[in-house]
Amino acid sequence: MTGTDTGVGKTLVACSLLRAFAARGMTAAGMKPVATGTAHGTTGDVEQLVAASNVTAPREEVNPYSFAPPIAPHIAAQQAGVRIELERIERAFHALAARAQVVVVEGIGGFNVPLGPGADTAQLAASLALPVVLVVGMRLGCLNHALLTAEAIAARGLELAGWVANHIDPDMVAATENVQALEQRIRAPLLARIAHATIPDPGLVASQLEVAHLMRLFAAKRDLHGDRRALNGRGRSVRTRAIKSARKRPI
Repeated sequence: MTGTDTGVGKTLVACSLLRAFAARGMTAAGMKPVATGTAHGTTGDVEQLVAASNVTAPREEVNPYSFAPPIAPHIAAQQAGVRIELERIERAFHALAARAQVVVVEGIGGFNVPLGPGADTAQLAASLALPVVLVVGMRLGCLNHALLTAEAIAARGLELAGWVANHIDPDMVAATENVQALEQRIRAPLLARIAHATIPDPGLVASQLEVAHLMRLFAAKRDLHGDRRALNGRGRSVRTRAIKSARKRPI
């Protein structure tokens, strides 16, 4: 789960996806690899993901890195004397994937945010090799942000599974025309248009999401990569473990 910027509704959409998968009888867990702006060891984004999940998991799996200052993660890590390690995040992800059929991983900020020397969120996304859902904050300037982000996702060899138009600016002029412009240019389906709301309701958004498309995509990925276990002594591929179907409850 990525966005065109910070504050565009990634957590809302991630929680809505978790609720939508859960409503279809699947076990679903949310993950926030890196969070900033925490207080007393908690962060609003992480708490919302935990509340929307129907799987219990240790905090260190859900949120491996948490920093108090509301600043860029690489700066927060530097100030704390911590190095953000992609390997640690990958281990936490695998642990979550063993607990749930679906793991929704929410990024921080936009698609390419520095995490430290030689590491960024785009590298993290590539290392997890998951299909990406893009949240577009509908406001003036979003066309450029959305199209550049879609290009960046493709450049990393990742699949854009779909995108969500979140109307964060209630006064945006020609909002519908902007959505139509993105539909014509982004080679991925529009999963939902979220109307502006002072207090968004993840349950309502969950009912609007085109989850069936994502489930078909994940099932196809599972079938395509399911035989990798024989080639990988450590178990299933990252993609297959991210969205895995229990033997008695196939997607």
